[in-house]
Amino acid sequence: MNYTYPQTTIDALAGELRGILGERGVTTDLAMREKASIDGAKLSPVIMEQLPLGLADLVAFPATADEIVQAVGAAVRHGVSITPRGKGTGNYGQAIPMPGGLVLDVSRAKGILDVGDGYVTAEAGATMIQLETAARAAGQELLMYPSTAQSTIGGFLSGGSGGTGSIEHGVIAQGDFVIALDVVHAVPNPELIHVEGPEAQSYLHNYGTAGIIARATVKLEPLREWRAFYASFPAFEGALSIIRELGQVAPTPRLVSADLPMLAAALPVDAAIPAGRASLRAILDVAALPAATALVEQAGGHVEDVRGGPQAVIKLSMISYNHPIEWLQKAHPDTYFHVEVAGDALIERIDEVHAVYPGGMLHIEAQRDYPIGQLAGRYESKAEVEAGLERLKNLGVRVHNPHQWFVDFEVQRTKDLAAVTDPFRLLNPGKLINDEEQPHGLMSVKAQR
Repeated sequence: MNYTYPQTTIDALAGELRGILGERGVTTDLAMREKASIDGAKLSPVIMEQLPLGLADLVAFPATADEIVQAVGAAVRHGVSITPRGKGTGNYGQAIPMPGGLVLDVSRAKGILDVGDGYVTAEAGATMIQLETAARAAGQELLMYPSTAQSTIGGFLSGGSGGTGSIEHGVIAQGDFVIALDVVHAVPNPELIHVEGPEAQSYLHNYGTAGIIARATVKLEPLREWRAFYASFPAFEGALSIIRELGQVAPTPRLVSADLPMLAAALPVDAAIPAGRASLRAILDVAALPAATALVEQAGGHVEDVRGGPQAVIKLSMISYNHPIEWLQKAHPDTYFHVEVAGDALIERIDEVHAVYPGGMLHIEAQRDYPIGQLAGRYESKAEVEAGLERLKNLGVRVHNPHQWFVDFEVQRTKDLAAVTDPFRLLNPGKLINDEEQPHGLMSVKAQR
């Protein structure tokens, strides 16, 4: 998608935005526009082959929810597209402004407005670490947060799925994590629209294509005493053999993940992740440590370390989910890709799963219903990626091809909502598309992420 806005339109919008946000709240500087036009798409060699996918004409930095409202209204009145952005930690191009236009960077709108009994309310740019810290100060904690814990609450709710805490609480778009949202529709004179319950769910995981999240209220639970638990095994099969049982110990863990020796070797150097051994890492309630230790030792493993404190727990979170693949790519540049996988076949047919892609390596996570993970392989071509997805399906593996940027969750619901909330189709264009517009050959078989 390519579109060139008249320079007079961009200049006029920039002028209006400066009147709203101040001189430092708007930029047309090329380096700043380039920085605001990329996200974590480098994780996907398929998408990297297609970059650049768009360049912002200008970037705005609202510092409050009210300024987000005013900035959206200004862009709509000038007929300029709006691509919302948090910290830009999304992995697959969802924050890339395909038609150019305005990138609305909400990361300065980071106020935490209220911490109450069982909830926290914050503006869209507040980071998950900020929210967790504020909750802990009140003797509470978030139900879940993503492995990229420095991401914003707006970005997580718009583009994320689950993370640390999902074993117990599921994923954001299918659970009760979100209590309420204040959203902005793409109309000439917008207001903050307050939505709760099922109505709020309609704005989750759709990349801001049906409304931009300006504030969010999410659930908290009583603070528990967590430990970062590190174990190792002579071979990956030892870790696999207990991944489901470890995810079911009581009290429920916040996270359980494991990697082969080579994948573990790509992680940051840590004495608790010894070379040449498969690594198993978990965030456990202190009361679950005896049961977890017994499981590890019965399976031939060794507990390497148990660490306390919120920093140790956050650090372990950030080497889970997609992060081991990112570290693998750093260790072996231009070599590896991954697909998202789920199901018991990841354990029961692991050798066949690994054989699907050359150099196949599974990073696995315990979840409520079945294990999930990221299967890495050496990248050859998009066609080989797609052919491998079919082979995985034939093994009974649930698969999701992450090498695309369009909405693939509750698509019709989002289209129906966007018809009302985005009548001029200005919200993140290129991400909410018709089936016939999808890039040729890309599959989307939804797994729990």
